[in-house]
Amino acid sequence: MTADAPSAAAVKAAAPAVRGPRARTGTRYLRYGAGKVGGAAVSLLAVLVTGFFLFRLIPGDPVKTMTGGRPISEEQLAAYRREFGLDLPLWEQFTDYCGKALTGDLGTSYQFRAPVIDKISEALPNTLLLTGTAFVLYTLLGIVLGTRSAWRHGGLGDRLNTGLALTLYSIPSFWLGLLLIIVFSVGIGPIPGLFPTGGMESGGEEGFAYALDVAHHLILPVVTLVAVEYGQTLLVARSALLDEMGSDYLTTARAKGLRDDLVRRRHAVPNALLPTVTLVFVNLGRTVAGVILVETVFSWPGLGGLFYQALSVPDLPLVQGLFLFFAAAVIVMNTLADLVYPLLDPRVGR
Repeated sequence: MTADAPSAAAVKAAAPAVRGPRARTGTRYLRYGAGKVGGAAVSLLAVLVTGFFLFRLIPGDPVKTMTGGRPISEEQLAAYRREFGLDLPLWEQFTDYCGKALTGDLGTSYQFRAPVIDKISEALPNTLLLTGTAFVLYTLLGIVLGTRSAWRHGGLGDRLNTGLALTLYSIPSFWLGLLLIIVFSVGIGPIPGLFPTGGMESGGEEGFAYALDVAHHLILPVVTLVAVEYGQTLLVARSALLDEMGSDYLTTARAKGLRDDLVRRRHAVPNALLPTVTLVFVNLGRTVAGVILVETVFSWPGLGGLFYQALSVPDLPLVQGLFLFFAAAVIVMNTLADLVYPLLDPRVGR
């Protein structure tokens, strides 16, 4: 052993000093994560309370609406109210609702006479098919076009991309959906009606033919969602990359002789995508929640259409359950984004 070699005792003594910063970082992240999870729990509780009282401000009597305007005696109305618990004081209805919701029981739908959780489970796959397909497409489209626009900012392509994205992003989704139905479903002038006006299937198809039929019905609502939503991702990705373009590490990469395209793909884009992570998680939450207006316009049998149908009664348990489910999806995804972000960028959460 040479005189310069550290002794075993010295190495052992130095070990805690190496582990100390990592332990502090782990403790700091746990505190950060606990704060975010606690904030999400408070938000969910606020949504639970807000949803109960908010939808009771809707005018109309759910019991009378469910009778379809048929003549009915006061005794029968009282029996219906008793069955649905509408004869109880408001505070008692509230405590009963909160107690059941915390155990996963969202009540029974007035109009379907079925558990709310079952109705949500039936419609959820249809919503995920529609909005999930659109989410993948508009996320990829927004990131690709946004990074290319930023890398060549100020050029004709950048101006066209950002201008089109801003225009489509400002268009109401229901208006664009109706316009697409008029042009491509009903047909206008030389353009024939190529796509169904609504629904998810024509009926009577099986196997591969059924899959093609569903895909045919899927095209217009997906195009509507992609057209309206991709602009947000494009603008965030473009702005993030523009902030990175003046960094010293990019200058160093170019000085080493790396091609411009390689500098963009390997160095600039991965760092610029960090702010986009939050947006992706938020959009994931919205994907679970569905897009009410688009599903309603295209008569898509998902959570959005179910919410609109329940709201017209109003079917209070179903409306409250869907409202809580939508909010929970967004809150959970936002919390996941907050928890993942420090792992990608250690500066967050310090």
